[in-house]
Amino acid sequence: MNEYKLVATSAMGLESLVADEVKALGYETRTENGKVFFSGDATAIARANMWLRVADRVRIIAGEFHAKTFDELFERTKAIPWEMYLPVDAAFPVAGKSVKSTLFSVPDCQAIVKKAIVERLNSAYKRSGFLPESGPLFKLEVSILKDKVTLTIDSSGTGLHRRGYRVGQGDAPIKETLAAALVKLTRWSPDRPFIDPLCGSGTIPIEAAMIGQNIAPGTNREFLSEQWPWIEDAVWNRVREEAEDLAKYDQQLAISGSDSDSRMIRISEENAAEAGFVDLINWEVKDLRDIEIQGLNGVMVGNPPYGERIGELEEAEELTRVLGDVMKNHPSWSVYMISPLENFESLYGRKATRKRKLFNGFIRTDYYQYWGKRQ
Repeated sequence: MNEYKLVATSAMGLESLVADEVKALGYETRTENGKVFFSGDATAIARANMWLRVADRVRIIAGEFHAKTFDELFERTKAIPWEMYLPVDAAFPVAGKSVKSTLFSVPDCQAIVKKAIVERLNSAYKRSGFLPESGPLFKLEVSILKDKVTLTIDSSGTGLHRRGYRVGQGDAPIKETLAAALVKLTRWSPDRPFIDPLCGSGTIPIEAAMIGQNIAPGTNREFLSEQWPWIEDAVWNRVREEAEDLAKYDQQLAISGSDSDSRMIRISEENAAEAGFVDLINWEVKDLRDIEIQGLNGVMVGNPPYGERIGELEEAEELTRVLGDVMKNHPSWSVYMISPLENFESLYGRKATRKRKLFNGFIRTDYYQYWGKRQ
């Protein structure tokens, strides 16, 4: 059985979470900025795609080498056993990027890599001319950083944040992968209440429910590598059966989401229904000032408005003040808020127990963590 070099990519600041997820699947890891490296067989590719909640994609590393000339790029690309990955009819577009490298023309690098692979496959399959490219899709990328070339194949297809349940969204939805990361960073457990008081389209509570019931994030979607002939249907069937066996559908949860916008609550309800949580999450149209905190030792997670548009900064700051006023009366609760506001702590009314730098898309934020006193 073939062993493959694999890399799970992630947003900056979330590598440790992705590494933990990969280790939980039984694989050893090595971490760099935005990347978690590991090795495994075809089953590892399927399981990583099925189970990684925080990673962006799972890629196969087909080859790595240094190149400063187009001849070096061509010959070393051609030396890679592409027939291990690509059938004779494979469709294989080549994307590219180059940073601080001698070979800076990305279109030329893409064309050379494509030509080298065609020559390699023609030789391996004893044919000549153009390849048909009428079969399964393999998305290739040539990435060059400081003259080091990395050639990868994307096994995920659409990004892993595409869980398949989001049928509606607001103006600035948080990615499902980041929402899952925010929940996991709280170390919340299903026996504790969980609330998002500014839930928008409901992504954070839905991700919490998936974590609470141990539902694999890839359960309701397909992956590009399911089309590949060298990953047998039996592999995917086993991985999906494993996900079904490990799901805890009977796990009781106390999860709620609220928002002052009734339209967003309708969208949240639709998204939750698509995820299979029709009655599991409690949704309410409610202003932050009127929110009701019930129970002890709960966890609150939120992605409040950032105030980036003209006139919205004052609203974002006022919400932070209100949040601090509300939660000072619930000392057993832990509060976790992601925000770019540099004055968040002064607005909230106290210094965070801990802060963690995160990126929401291209926006640099901090994850403000206020740990409650357990009762």
